[in-house]
Amino acid sequence: MSVETTFYLLALLQILLGAYLIWQAWQWLGYVRRRLHTDPGFYSPRVAVFCPCKGIEPGLERNLLALTEFERQNYEIFFILASGSDAARSIVERIAKNSKVKANVVIAGSPMNCGEKVNNLRVGVEQLPPEFEVLVFTDSDGRPGKSWLHHLVAALSDPRIGATTTMRWLIPNRSNLPAALLAAWNAPLVTMLSETGRNFCWGGGTAIRRSVFEQSGVLNEWKNSVSDDYSLTRALERNNRPIVFVPECLMLSYVETDFRGLLEFTNRQILITRVYANRVWAPAAATHLLYCLTLVLGVILVSSEFLEQRPAFHVMMLTFLPVLLSSLRSATRLIGVTEALPAGRSQIMAQAWIYILLAVIIPFLYVVNFGNSLITRKIRWRGMAYELISPEQTRIARF
Repeated sequence: MSVETTFYLLALLQILLGAYLIWQAWQWLGYVRRRLHTDPGFYSPRVAVFCPCKGIEPGLERNLLALTEFERQNYEIFFILASGSDAARSIVERIAKNSKVKANVVIAGSPMNCGEKVNNLRVGVEQLPPEFEVLVFTDSDGRPGKSWLHHLVAALSDPRIGATTTMRWLIPNRSNLPAALLAAWNAPLVTMLSETGRNFCWGGGTAIRRSVFEQSGVLNEWKNSVSDDYSLTRALERNNRPIVFVPECLMLSYVETDFRGLLEFTNRQILITRVYANRVWAPAAATHLLYCLTLVLGVILVSSEFLEQRPAFHVMMLTFLPVLLSSLRSATRLIGVTEALPAGRSQIMAQAWIYILLAVIIPFLYVVNFGNSLITRKIRWRGMAYELISPEQTRIARF
């Protein structure tokens, strides 16, 4: 098969796939709008909010303060540190001391054959008093709104639901390329969660009834895991418990990074996905690889036609159409996110080019991540190194 024929077939595939993904994006936007106009109801169980913390990060104090300012008061916060000497401890203790709601500081200790964050959560849940009915897991790098907790928990009034979850939306704190690339890289994850798809729990924003958590054996699933959210997802799927996406709880997260941090974060996320959710990893790898191959072949053919002084308009159009469809999909996503996050609309729109234009080249970064996940099982995560042997086996490693 010639290069031209291969390109035409790939371009046609990308155009058809792009059109289908735009249709999916509009379905997603419709779901977001319906959820935004849904009354959350009056379900008000006793809630435990768990927030693992490690080190100083951008906006840490403001992020933690947001956890103490939720509109509903029937909750208690558990800030969890692995070590009493953690750099974040003074900030955490100050927030806990001044909190309007009761806030606890828990020292979990060092992990054994599991991720430090997972160990923090296990210790936090194991020492939880019996009066708490719902568990909420969040991260220290997000900044939820005042109604976030109420909306995240409210859907659990339906006992058939396994868990509710949401997703972060990254905003670069500084105008540098690595932070912009990371924000653009993260954006498509928002539309991976939907009304009817096979959703997954995100560790930065998940609520679950305590009874469901215990019946699903999540603590046992966490025992040798490095991924709190994927392991929670696996436990719920094994027990046929649905996961509901709550877009009204999308969370802003302000990010600063350099190129090393960008690759460390993105490589880690994709490797974890390969180990814990290969059914997601494999089609995503194929989709991104074929998109990049189509663009590369298109550029090569256009360049060849120009050098030989032959008409290249048809090749240019076939190369450009997948890019245009990708941009339209990104724009649709951006509409939904700004409607779900009205307080952050001006900040998001001020950097809209990141989420629309940069999104066109982000698949190339994903291909690098997928390639890395084929050659190593080791990751770095907040000063720790792990070897991911299997979903049930983690080794604290050294690079």
